[in-house]
Amino acid sequence: MENHEKRPLPEARTYTVEDVAAMLNIGRTSAYTLVKEGHFKTVRIGTAIRISKKSFDEWLEKLEL
Repeated sequence: MENHEKRPLPEARTYTVEDVAAMLNIGRTSAYTLVKEGHFKTVRIGTAIRISKKSFDEWLEKLEL
């Protein structure tokens, strides 16, 4: 008999542009500008943009000094 238990999803390693906008309390356009300026590592999957959590978090920590 097969085991069909649902496994928990692994912790996400990326943010969406909308996630970044919400965390920084800025608009989507401003968040897209940060992405375009290359402040953190991103990957495109089709038309979707995903932002590396690690690089975003490191960027944010540098700003808080």
